[in-house]
Amino acid sequence: MKYELGDCLLEQRLSERGLSQAQLADALMVRPERIGDYIDNKRIMPLKIAISIAATIKCDVPELYELRTSNEVE
Repeated sequence: MKYELGDCLLEQRLSERGLSQAQLADALMVRPERIGDYIDNKRIMPLKIAISIAATIKCDVPELYELRTSNEVE
């Protein structure tokens, strides 16, 4: 089964935990604009960043994006 990334769900995850983009950026030592780019789907999170974000906000990596399945065989 093949998965494709849909919209970023980071803003919802942050809201559920009562955290701001700035707080997450501080925790990860990145610019807040970078977090905003992920939220606005201007950038896709690299795996290392997604793992760091998930660990910081205590969620699983797949919870950071909508996942769409495709039954196409490659």
